[in-house]
Amino acid sequence: MANHLSESLPERTFQYQSSLPPLPVPSLESSISKYLDAVHPFASEKEFKATVDIVRKFQEGVGKELHQKLLQRAKRKKNWLEEWWLDTAYLEVRMPSQLNVNFAGAAPYLEHCWPPAEGVYLQRASVNTWHTLQYWNLIRTESLAPQKVGKKALDMNQFRMLFCTCKVPGEKKDTIRNYFKTEREGPCPSHLVVMCHGRIFTFDALCDGQILTPPELLRQLRYVKERCEGEPEGDGVAALTSEERTRWAKAREHLISIDLHNKSILETIQSSLFVISLDETKPYSTPENYTNLTLESLTGNPTIRWGDKSYNSIVFADGTFGSNGDHSPYDAMVQVSMCWYLDQQIKASEGKWKGSNAVRPMPLPEEMVFTVDEKVREEISQAKQQYLESTQDLQLVSYAFTAFGKAVITQKKLHPDTFVQLALQLAYYRKHKRPGSCYETAMTRRFYHGRTDTMRSCTQEAVNWCKAMMDPTWDVNAKRKAMLLAFNKHNKLMTEAQEGKGFDRHLLGLYLIAKDEGRPTPELFTDPLYMKSGGGGNFVLSSSLVGYTTVLGVVAPMVRHGYGFFYRIRDDRIVISISAWKSCHQTDAATLFNNFSSSLYDMLHLATTSQL
Repeated sequence: MANHLSESLPERTFQYQSSLPPLPVPSLESSISKYLDAVHPFASEKEFKATVDIVRKFQEGVGKELHQKLLQRAKRKKNWLEEWWLDTAYLEVRMPSQLNVNFAGAAPYLEHCWPPAEGVYLQRASVNTWHTLQYWNLIRTESLAPQKVGKKALDMNQFRMLFCTCKVPGEKKDTIRNYFKTEREGPCPSHLVVMCHGRIFTFDALCDGQILTPPELLRQLRYVKERCEGEPEGDGVAALTSEERTRWAKAREHLISIDLHNKSILETIQSSLFVISLDETKPYSTPENYTNLTLESLTGNPTIRWGDKSYNSIVFADGTFGSNGDHSPYDAMVQVSMCWYLDQQIKASEGKWKGSNAVRPMPLPEEMVFTVDEKVREEISQAKQQYLESTQDLQLVSYAFTAFGKAVITQKKLHPDTFVQLALQLAYYRKHKRPGSCYETAMTRRFYHGRTDTMRSCTQEAVNWCKAMMDPTWDVNAKRKAMLLAFNKHNKLMTEAQEGKGFDRHLLGLYLIAKDEGRPTPELFTDPLYMKSGGGGNFVLSSSLVGYTTVLGVVAPMVRHGYGFFYRIRDDRIVISISAWKSCHQTDAATLFNNFSSSLYDMLHLATTSQL
């Protein structure tokens, strides 16, 4: 009977956490072999021979010692990588994170019931906020279904980081403050922060323990809007979050030293559920061209979003929406999962509230005003200037390729994600006449607190195929054969990376053990081929499939001469956001998109003609 009862109970969000397997450590031999395979496309014969010697010495000498120490660490920690990855990839990074680390995206609601329209943005914001609060409540009550691949549960820990979470700058290293608690764990902050015209307001999202309804949320947002319209701009302290990390840390310490009340305002922002940014911009886009909306989400007004918050919900004046969030505490799939939920809910209700219009008595939003001095004003001014210069250097295109999508690709018995990745390789090769080192996100959430590993898409098989496509002497069948070899290699590497058998995080672990012990950096990591092939975060293509939903994101390129490439795949279309730096004259996002589109056609042609 007890068994029967437990089977009929719904699964709880975090119920499988303790039973997830620990993150494995791959064998040194397999990682070394995969590494050599990955650097091969970027090496001359002479360079490759030198690298083989370096790697052999590493494997037989210091690498063996470091690997043993890593195995010892993995015995003590269920996820040997977790703290290291957070520190190295995010918290120790000193460049401004609002543009270089954060991800942003356009909310896709304009594809159905919320096209751009004047005078409705507060009503839409109240409905959108209400659905977002429902999602918070699902996680808080552990009612959100745990995600799975087949029957295997995935780690859900990152979902704790979506609400009530903020990065706090430090002079050498930042920290993450997470105030979220499930109902079983105790009370959780329930206030929202609204930013408008450089000013900051807060109010509780609950009244008598119940989530405010859209008419009640509208009353609160309207109050903020009316206050801001009738009075001068605020100081725009939020712009400091867009600054280089050490500068922001010092400015924050100074803010606190002026007035202790500033500290409690910072605490209120940090612990808030999320930030609602009321933005005066009218970026109007269409489902075929998300460019303006995506660009505004990533590079918009720094005085009305808190760059360190895990989630800023951006409401534009034309009734469209965007988002911007700190990447440190979670990966894009968390925000994608929530935005997909919002999209479906808004679609189901046709974007309207169908409940009661009654508004309960409750306190009005309270404005939080920082005490600032001349030094802080100067810092804000400098932060805005730095942010303006760097955002103006970013080129971004976000387009839909609508000739075909997942349905046609799977019909050809090909994997849609691999199809896109190989089209990207060919597009880069056509534009730059050389292979493009490429990072594709491989999810490792089937392990305890797993996040990602790197799947390197620029395989020797992919390069051989790109060369074949550029060579008129190759016939269709030979080109198709080369393409299928590239497909098979990609699929194999992706599967292995998701099973914890990738090599990039393993090598990072070995590098960090050497660093922690004060040893000299092993030669493997100073070899020019290490960096040339993308090692140490030097991939010229930084790419990620954000899923098969209507939600898309965007990131800045990893390197000055590179591209950011996010994409989503639907049955009838592939939607892509590509970023590049204008100051690099070799790269151009629009050209890469055009090359990518023609590569998709060429691949479909190959897959089709060879079947005739």
